[in-house]
Amino acid sequence: MVEEFNEYRAKMNARIMEDASLNVKRFWAVDARAYEPGALNATVKELMGLCASLVLRCDDCVKYHVQQAVTLGATDAEINEAMEIALVVGGSIVIPHMRRAYEFRDACRNVKN
Repeated sequence: MVEEFNEYRAKMNARIMEDASLNVKRFWAVDARAYEPGALNATVKELMGLCASLVLRCDDCVKYHVQQAVTLGATDAEINEAMEIALVVGGSIVIPHMRRAYEFRDACRNVKN
């Protein structure tokens, strides 16, 4: 599951960049820089991205931020709390996305071990 997501994401990102305008390239650069450590560390920023992605119901974004958070060393408890905030903000419509987030987090942990 994790490898399939990563392979597809890399393949399609490369395809998009083949045709990318300067605007697209600039947006992607801003997105990447936003998650670099600053006043907030990178893990906190990924958890914020996870929360926003759950509320916005973007499963690809949820997977990306879950994987980044796991890679950066976020604990299950930290990821769970981020998802709890998303649930409060977004309401019950977030629950199906939380299910998939748990499944993907478990898959990320299995790949890592």
